[in-house]
Amino acid sequence: MPAYGFAHLRTRRHHPDVLEYLERIQGTLDPFHGRFVIHGPPAEVVEGTWSGSLVLIEFPDLTTARAWYASPAYQEILRLRTDHIEGDVLLVEGVGPHYDPRERSAKLRAEAGSPDDAPGA
Repeated sequence: MPAYGFAHLRTRRHHPDVLEYLERIQGTLDPFHGRFVIHGPPAEVVEGTWSGSLVLIEFPDLTTARAWYASPAYQEILRLRTDHIEGDVLLVEGVGPHYDPRERSAKLRAEAGSPDDAPGA
């Protein structure tokens, strides 16, 4: 199942360290088959508000995503970004190609008990 490294970068600075980070990150991703899916603006906000930029990196699975983040090569460049850009980074497992949100709903209903027991019912 694919996994993703998701970053919400609230501030952006074109500091020389950040530029070096950008020049070096792909070399840390290649051994883990990581690839950029989304990298920065522009983003069209259709609901709510959003500030900053978004980065989404795909990995073959969550174990591989964790291994990339913990790798010596990535840890070596991490401060180049974190010293200059404020943000949040998450690793999250994706869903498979046959994901059906109705199955998720059924599972949540079963966990909650009867519909009368559900919050807001």
